[in-house]
Amino acid sequence: MEDSDRISDDHRELWERIEDVRVAMMTTAETDGSLRSRPMWTQGDDFDGTLWFFISKQASAAQALARDPRVGLSYGSPDKDLYVSVQGRGELVDDRVKARELWNTFAEAWFPGGVDDPHLGLLRVDVEEAEYWEDKKPKVLQFAEIVLGAVTGKPPKSGEKRELDFDEA
Repeated sequence: MEDSDRISDDHRELWERIEDVRVAMMTTAETDGSLRSRPMWTQGDDFDGTLWFFISKQASAAQALARDPRVGLSYGSPDKDLYVSVQGRGELVDDRVKARELWNTFAEAWFPGGVDDPHLGLLRVDVEEAEYWEDKKPKVLQFAEIVLGAVTGKPPKSGEKRELDFDEA
């Protein structure tokens, strides 16, 4: 399998896991080195290696990204035993064409001036790495494995962990 095929498969695999979750906790670094997370709504209906978010240009997250573009995005769907961690580089871009393409009623609630709202920013996150943990076994089997682990002293196998790599080959 060629690298371009693997990357395409990794893109598809990541998107299949986050497209229905949509809300990510985005973590950025503060000036004192501490980390801060805030909820962000993933925009768009496909994934090509870049994730898109609407953001206020005045938000502390926008200021943090100007200092340090590294971001962490965490997606979780506890009811599906699915947890996804994404690392990438964020950049505020001024692209009204892309903003119009991504525009929706949910965004309008935050930016009543529409795509021409002076506070509207578009955050582009180029994904570099991602990993996920997923357990598709029925809950009753998961619980039985936990009980067995407690009795035997051997930790249960808790689903699948998979690392995805988006660096260019």
